[in-house]
Amino acid sequence: MNIDPVVNALKSIAKPEASLVINQAQRNETVVRTLKQFNFDPVQPPKDVDGVYVYSLIEYGVDKQEVLLNLFREREIKNAFWSAYTSNNPLGFYKKVEKFLQGTDSEYDIRLMKIELRSQLEEFGEIFIQVAKRSKSIEFEPFPEWNLDEYPTEFKSLIREKIRSFCGRQFVFDAFKQFCNKNRSGYFTVAGDAGMGKSTIAAKYVWDNKSPCYFNIRQTSSNRAELFLESIRKQLSKRYQLQNVEKANLADLLEQVSKRIPVSESLVIVVDALDEVEQEAGGNLLDLPTALPERVYFLLTRRPYTIDKKRLSAPDVPMEELDLRANDYVNLSREDIKKYIGLFLNVDEDHKKALRQWIKDRNIDDNDFVEQVATKSENNFMYLRYVLPGIAKGDYQDLNLTQLPDGLQDYYQVHWVRMRMDVKPQEVKVFILFILVEIGTPITWKMIADIAKQEEYDVQLVLDEWVEYLKEQTIDGDNCYSIYHASFLDFLKSKPVLNTKRKLLKK
Repeated sequence: MNIDPVVNALKSIAKPEASLVINQAQRNETVVRTLKQFNFDPVQPPKDVDGVYVYSLIEYGVDKQEVLLNLFREREIKNAFWSAYTSNNPLGFYKKVEKFLQGTDSEYDIRLMKIELRSQLEEFGEIFIQVAKRSKSIEFEPFPEWNLDEYPTEFKSLIREKIRSFCGRQFVFDAFKQFCNKNRSGYFTVAGDAGMGKSTIAAKYVWDNKSPCYFNIRQTSSNRAELFLESIRKQLSKRYQLQNVEKANLADLLEQVSKRIPVSESLVIVVDALDEVEQEAGGNLLDLPTALPERVYFLLTRRPYTIDKKRLSAPDVPMEELDLRANDYVNLSREDIKKYIGLFLNVDEDHKKALRQWIKDRNIDDNDFVEQVATKSENNFMYLRYVLPGIAKGDYQDLNLTQLPDGLQDYYQVHWVRMRMDVKPQEVKVFILFILVEIGTPITWKMIADIAKQEEYDVQLVLDEWVEYLKEQTIDGDNCYSIYHASFLDFLKSKPVLNTKRKLLKK
């Protein structure tokens, strides 16, 4: 079948020249109409390879950029795709496409339009497999695993979402690079409060370097040592063609991998949110090895912790921690925050127009807007992630930004649950949290114990349990505590259990 008329038809609805396809329903209608235009049955695809290829291109190509449509019309690309399909080698297809585009105008256009080529090739392959299955032809069996990335499918959507509005944090990557340059192996940990962008840093490093990775997620119970090992084992086996490692532990895997790492390269494994891990006491979190082969590094992230919750001991392995809350990084983080606000204000297609109108209506200078919102954020990206769209929607009348958006409310509700305040509260926890909320400024644990008339030891235990939600700082030689972010403080003030009119708290 001649593919040119199909591509020409798809070009007429390609973006950004046309805007016919503005939602999924309209897109589906356009796909069906185009299939019928070329005598395809929208329910039953053809059974031959050429037919399935063109059919898949229609399902994929509606609203795609012209440069992508031109790419898939090339016979060399079609042949490379089928070869990769039958050999279950999607990465080989990606490499051939890269080679085909090298030095061409199409390569320049793809970069100029910031098209993520890898994800587009993956999307087409996934659609082809779906169409092939619907064709019910045995010619397409066995169906391959169409994964163009070295990292696992289960984390793809998370990684893409995290990096969608990524900017800054170069000082973190520079520090990690320096650590690797001066050490033969090691553990490098990025620590910081909730919402400071640790998971996004991990996602960005994985995206840029295609590193093996694991993201611990408590909500989906993807936070256990056996799941971590299974995932990393699969990733390393695929990357280094390891054999007979089904029962190997992580230390043994890394020893085998170290013999296969090219001399000029190293292996970095990224592990996000160690604080989310659920594991019985004893030993390192996720059973991380106490010794590492040369040129093997771990990039770890976690929230603040007490020494007993660190659970990472490797006496002979270099370790370094970058705490995003440290004074050395406050100004650098603020600059990144301002860049992030600028991204919403000048680049983000979903919000920039409404944000600019909001600023114009209130006669606010751009720089003043950025500075004031940055100050409100307290260097917390999660706060901005919800508040900036809220401003664009008109939820706020001025820069006081007192109303918490629903997304941030839900985010803090998870904090509340993890602080175990959703179960029938123990009085001591209510007293401590009430004092922290009402005072609102740093206070020593001894003063909290004195006000609450509780044992100092009991108070310290609760504060240690809540360490990731508190800001700890030393003032005049005393350890003082406060709620880690003003917006979380506002959330806590709205909780009925902390109402000042309760008899329990009036005392």
